[in-house]
Formats: sequence, structure tokens, C-alpha cells
Amino acid sequence: MYLEHFKLKELPFRLSPDPAFLFLSQIHSRAKAYMESTIWFTDGFVVITGEIGSGKTTLIESFLKEIDQDVVVAQINQTQVSPIEFLQGLLAQFGFSPFRMRKAELLDTLNNFLIEQHANGRRVLLIIDEAQNLSNKVLEEVRLLSGVETTKEKVLRIILAGQPELHAKLDSDELIQLRQRVRLRFHLSALTEPEMGDYILHRLRVAGSEDREIFEPDTFPLIFRYTGGIPRLTNTLCDTCLLSAFGSDVEKVDVDMVRKVIGELQWQEYAGRTHTDLPATRIDDTSPQPRPPVGRVVLSKRGITIDHALLVPGRFIVGRTTDNDMQIDSKFVSRHHMQLVTSVDSCYVEDLNSTNGVFLNGKRVRRHKLQAGDVIKLGMHEITYSPVDLPAEPGDDTHATRTTVLQDSDTDLDSDDESETDDESETDDEEQDESSYSSIARGS
Repeated sequence: MYLEHFKLKELPFRLSPDPAFLFLSQIHSRAKAYMESTIWFTDGFVVITGEIGSGKTTLIESFLKEIDQDVVVAQINQTQVSPIEFLQGLLAQFGFSPFRMRKAELLDTLNNFLIEQHANGRRVLLIIDEAQNLSNKVLEEVRLLSGVETTKEKVLRIILAGQPELHAKLDSDELIQLRQRVRLRFHLSALTEPEMGDYILHRLRVAGSEDREIFEPDTFPLIFRYTGGIPRLTNTLCDTCLLSAFGSDVEKVDVDMVRKVIGELQWQEYAGRTHTDLPATRIDDTSPQPRPPVGRVVLSKRGITIDHALLVPGRFIVGRTTDNDMQIDSKFVSRHHMQLVTSVDSCYVEDLNSTNGVFLNGKRVRRHKLQAGDVIKLGMHEITYSPVDLPAEPGDDTHATRTTVLQDSDTDLDSDDESETDDESETDDEEQDESSYSSIARGS
């Protein structure tokens, strides 16, 4: 392979989860801190979600590597099982041979084991990966197990990790009792472009690069455009680039090399292929590929249109900061508040674990398929969705993947005095509106 060619000690971009290569971005650090909190707090579940390849399993492996010896761990990865199979698998993790036990015996054995471990000063942790595949019946068994307690505290600590579909499952009416026991929910989002660059350099250093430049810096924006900051996709692309550079007998990966590899992999830009069944066509260059819009969103406040944007297949993120596709400057809106996931024939709104929630028709939603004319409410702001059957007219300056900063504007008022008075009134109204929504989000 290319190890000797690049003077590396080990492969830097393997897909297997290796805690030694863990890169703790700000978002990954928070997720790990929440996992660690389960050891000390037993008053509820911790739920960690993230897209495929976002680093959940690597984070779990790193967390387990550093865990105290007095913690007894059961890690469940096979989740397409029946309730009986789940209980049997859990007991097998604890060293039992439970495969001929009936359910009553399984539960009795588990209860006795948990109480015994607590009496001996040991803490018990259950980690379920790919938890989005668990049936409602199995999740109910998990809830019942979480209720095993002494007179002072619960004796089983639980972390559920999975893809974003886990949020929708937990929000179903059938699992309301389980949802009430969730103490923390956290979504592991993709790396930002600067973080992705640091991630690549980090893995190369761990592999033995000693800060030698193997990827030219101007390759990072191109890599990000095609990986979206997803660690697994970044690993795949970078590993293939190193292999290609080795085959070409060059010591650095440049932009032309990345373009060549993208063409060989037949990748579309990340935003264009996410959640979309796109044909795998050969890419001859890495310039933005034209994609016809399939939807439109209009942002308004108090009935006044602020701006609008066209939606192309992929994801469109709405939040408070400038790194979003649509920025809403409001304290009600979280940094990354929600996303619109669009394909050629549908559009879904998804809450990105926001503080104050996403509301549609007066109801808080986690994930919902949008219909023409649906209005998403974020405080005083409203986002109206409609499908687009035809491409934008020539001269339409609407951006398909990025909009300008969207801020409230009252420039149509006749005088400075009127503007100042209206601004004050509007601010008061927004604070009242956001307060009411925050109360709904908190369940008060």
C-alpha cells in the first residue's frame, strides 16, 4: 500500500472505528460529555443521534476505552430483534447463558443481577447502537428495565445512539412514557469546513505524518463540497486520493488529483445526493452541477416577506448563524434549528434538536412531510413551503443553495419616529411570542 510512499506508520483513513484516531470537534466533545454524564446521573436516558458515518460508533468506542473499571457495560449492536431476543442478548453480555429461559425468568435474572451489582458498588451501563431499528415493543422493555431501582436511585444507566429516525420513533404517541424518561437529546451534526480540514490533518498526524503536507490546503474546500463534513465520506475520499497519488508516484494530493478521484468514484456533490436517488453519472469536473429547483420557501414576519429561496434536491438548513443556508436573526432560533430535506418528489422538515422546537399547524413536530402551502412557525417568523414544477425564470436572483443574511427590516416606514416606535413594539411582541413557544417546548 502507500504507507512507505508517504512515510506513514498506519493507514490514516480506515473506516473501522478506532478510538486512537478520534477527532473531538466542538460538537463531538459535547456528545462525549453527555455520554460521560450517564455514569454520574441515573435520572433518565441519554439519546445521541447523527447521520450515517458521522462518528457515533467511534465516539462510543472512545468513551468505553476511558470508562472506569467499576462500570459493568453491555453494548448492543444488533437491534432488529424481538423482545425475548433482546433480553437474551443483554443477559449474554453480562455473562449468562439465557437462551432457554422464558421471559419471566429473563426479567427476574436481570433484576437480580442489577440489584446485586449496585450492592457491590458497581455501576451498570447499557449502550444500544443503531437504536432506530428497535421495535416499539423492545423500547418498552428498555423503559421497564430503566425502572429497576433501590430506595435512592436507578441502577441501570442507558445510552441510545442511532440515526435521526430515532427522534421520530421516540416522539410517537406509543412511546410517551419512554420519552418522559429521556434526560438529554443531542444531534451529532457534520463537521464544518474548517473542522474537516483539521480532522484530515489530525488523522494524518496520528498515522505518522509529523506535520508533513500531504494534502495541499486548497483541496479541503473541494473535499468538503463532496463529503459534507461527514467523517466516513471524508475517510473514503481521502484514502482513495492517497492510493491514487501513490499509483501516480506523487508525494502530495492536489486539486486535480481530488477531481480525478471524485470522477472515478462517480460522486455527486453532497447536498445533491443526500436523501436523493440520483443516477451515478461520471463527473468530468468539480464545478457546481446544474440542478433544477423542486421547491420554494418564503420567509416572512408579521405578514411581510423578508426573502425567499429555491430548494434543490438535498438539505437546506435554517438557523441563527451565518453558516446556515437561511439565517434568521432571532433569539428564538437555535444555531442550527431545522433542515428541509428535499428530493424530486417530496420535502421533509426535520427539527435539529432545537431548543424551542419547530411548529406546524400549531403542533410541535420532529419530522414531517410538507404539503403545498404548509407554514412552519419559528417565533414571529414563518416559512411557507410550496413545490416548484418549473425552473426559476431568467433573472430570478433566488439562490438555490445559499441565501443572504435574513434580518428583520422596516425600511418601508415613512419616518424615523414611526420606525423606532414600530421596532420597539415589534420587539416586545416577538419576546412575548417566543416566551409562549418556549413554554410549549418545555411542556409548561
